[in-house]
Amino acid sequence: MHIHDLCCVGHITLDKVVTPKKTVHMPGGTAFYFSHAIRHFDDIDFKLVTALAETEISVVDDLRSKGVDVDVMPSKHSVYFENIYGENQDNRLQRVLAKADPFRFDTFKDVDAKIYLLGALLADDFSLDLIKSLAQKGRIAVDSQGYLREVRDHNVYPIDWKDKLETLKYVDILKVNELEMEVLTGLTDVKKAAQQLYDWGVKEVLVTLGSLGSVIYDGNKFWTIPAYKPTEVVDATGCGDTYVTGYLYQRARGADIDEAGKFAAAMATIKIETSGPFNGTKEDVETRINTAPKQIPVL
Repeated sequence: MHIHDLCCVGHITLDKVVTPKKTVHMPGGTAFYFSHAIRHFDDIDFKLVTALAETEISVVDDLRSKGVDVDVMPSKHSVYFENIYGENQDNRLQRVLAKADPFRFDTFKDVDAKIYLLGALLADDFSLDLIKSLAQKGRIAVDSQGYLREVRDHNVYPIDWKDKLETLKYVDILKVNELEMEVLTGLTDVKKAAQQLYDWGVKEVLVTLGSLGSVIYDGNKFWTIPAYKPTEVVDATGCGDTYVTGYLYQRARGADIDEAGKFAAAMATIKIETSGPFNGTKEDVETRINTAPKQIPVL
């Protein structure tokens, strides 16, 4: 039985990204940004499990041609997101024009990994039973954003995570941004919110604060991770996914939390400077850590 270091599970989306400068149509989703980013690192064994309609299979063909190991669960539709950004890239208006099928148990019978990254885009992508099942195989990492989105008449509404207290018992690593942290815990203080999430069962809480950096809490210590200043801000879509990818890549390789956090932050900075997924090297990330101006979060 082959066990992968990392397995990302998530829908590849069709994204329409509207910024003040231009409108771009491109694939997206955690699964897409994870796969394109991590494929540049040849010292990690990873797999992608995705679901999309036959009409979008060319996106998978492209990933496979770049050496990515992909399993596809057929779906009637692919997810279609519309992201509209203003001048401030931290703010976006989001609509969902089509939804894909939720993931099923049978898709994972032959998929074994040390860490599963569940890239939920919408609240019903992963059932609680499926998460429990995967948690028996490996560690579970989750980006909370999808669990806090509900679609009504194509519009995305923020909601609280329905089964959060039950689900978080099975989550080892959770990434939230400031808004998601507040929705989940009702707390605006980063330290208190992180402690609350840890008390609910999460082993490593990652709180991203945009251009102010990020904070990671493991039950013993608060790690303040700097933000590295980008040369220019081009497209923030996928930055959170890129951060998680860098963090899990380093953790899977045995790096400590501080090292993994800095790598994740620098990787996200490089990504924000271009449209599309991270396309740099490990050396690019390490150079950025050592040379870029830093913004250290204040706790």
